[in-house]
Order: sequence, then C-alpha cells, then structure tokens
Amino acid sequence: MTQLKCSVRSCMYNDNEGNLCSKGDIMIGGNSATASNETRCESFKERRGSASNSVGSPSEKIEVGCKAENCVFNEECKCSAQSIGIAGSNACSCAETECASFECQC
Repeated sequence: MTQLKCSVRSCMYNDNEGNLCSKGDIMIGGNSATASNETRCESFKERRGSASNSVGSPSEKIEVGCKAENCVFNEECKCSAQSIGIAGSNACSCAETECASFECQC
C-alpha cells in the first residue's frame, strides 16, 4: 500500500486534519500524461454543504490504482511509490486535482 497525503480539502473523502483519505482506495487518471498537471484523482467527490468530516475512516496507507501509463511508479495499473501527494486544495472537480508525485519515464 502507498502512503497518501491529500491536500484536496474540498473532497468528501479528505479528513481535513491529517490530509488523509477515507475512501479506502483511489484511482489516478491521465493515461498519456507527461507532467503531474495532466493527471487527476478520478475518485474525487466534492464535499457539499457545510459538511466538515470525511466519509469513512481516514487512513495513512491506501491502495492506489493508476492509469498514468508514463509514470515511473505505474506497475500493472497500481502505484508502486512509497508515498504520494494529491494536490488541488480548492478543487470542484477531479480535473482540478493532480498526482503531485507523478514522474514521467519519457
């Protein structure tokens, strides 16, 4: 499992205290990405209303699926990085998020 730090405060899965995800697993998109800003967290769901708590139990270790074919950490559509960061603090959609740890093998 990968250690995940997520700064996407507007996501319903972000616990907003330790920058942890409570979804249990996430998927990184960006099939032909060559830079981190061309990736995205496809699991992002916008937090609605005044909700301040995450859905589920936050965890530091999480399963991360990966569609970013050019990333050095993509091994058979799974992230092999020891730790990653998801960025996009005020995102309203998954397109406004990114895998800040993406490294292109190109």
